[in-house]
Amino acid sequence: MTERAISEVAGRNRTAHLVGGSALILAAILFIAEFSYLAGAFDYPDILDRSAGEVLPALIALGSAGRFVWILYAITPLLLIPAAVGAEERLRHVAPATVRVATGFAIVAAISMVLGLIRWPSIHWEFARRWATAGVSERASIETVFAGLNSYLGNFIGEFLGELCLSLFFVLLGFAMMREGGRRRWLGATGVAVGVIGLVAMLRNATRVVAPIAEANNLVLPLWLVVLGVAIGWGHRRSPGR
Repeated sequence: MTERAISEVAGRNRTAHLVGGSALILAAILFIAEFSYLAGAFDYPDILDRSAGEVLPALIALGSAGRFVWILYAITPLLLIPAAVGAEERLRHVAPATVRVATGFAIVAAISMVLGLIRWPSIHWEFARRWATAGVSERASIETVFAGLNSYLGNFIGEFLGELCLSLFFVLLGFAMMREGGRRRWLGATGVAVGVIGLVAMLRNATRVVAPIAEANNLVLPLWLVVLGVAIGWGHRRSPGR
């Protein structure tokens, strides 16, 4: 390979690192902003345990600005895809198979979370519009479908499958970073720990015993996204054999 070709490959790799790292940092910033807005304006996520008669009027009351936040919140997980590509490029020299599988988990996590969240500014939004003028029988039908979508798209697809794959993504990247050795070892161990916390936190719908861990996970997750983003985008890449 010529010196020019090597330089071009290195440039593309560097771009992948920067894009991947920046995507994680942006995801953390957006998550904090969106979650904070929905918590204050919509009592999210506590409102998810309430009936359609309480949730849907509160949803439509958010207005167009609130709907825009919901759309942004729903597509934010897509940032995991460029992040995973950057992470794979960064770490494939030490654990190619591991980071390849990690990328697959990140893609499934992103799609699952989008499917779980996008119901709010789309299907549920239309339910909310109909609720105010709907009769008793129509409201009963809306409430049945509303509950079913929350269980299927929300609990199983978005939360269980999405968070499962996200946590496995963190665990596998952690193991890959640990293989680099040196200062990366502690960072990799932290990634594994964050992934394990996420695996426990995703059980919150099955048992309230893990509720404190789930709350801690909401605080740890954005912080870890920033740390991981910096490591991927601006961390020193060891050359093979060193």
